[in-house]
Amino acid sequence: METAESQVGKMEAELRRWGAKLDELIRKADAVGTGAKMDYRERLEEMKDKYEAARERLDELKVAGTGKWEIFKGGIEDVWNELEAAFRKLAN
Repeated sequence: METAESQVGKMEAELRRWGAKLDELIRKADAVGTGAKMDYRERLEEMKDKYEAARERLDELKVAGTGKWEIFKGGIEDVWNELEAAFRKLAN
């Protein structure tokens, strides 16, 4: 069975990858300028908000300690799933 520390580490690594991808997408949209589709920009902003929410939840968990994993698990999983869905939606 995977430990809470291991799960948090994996989440941090994945969040860093998503953050880098989000930064790249924002740079590309900025380079296109006003010609970028408004829907795409709105989805990027939505994704950025979800990314920040996931980052905050993960930080809360780290401050509380992995011993509190079960308490935070549901909340962070919900935010995580929303972020994953936003990335999938943007990819389509």
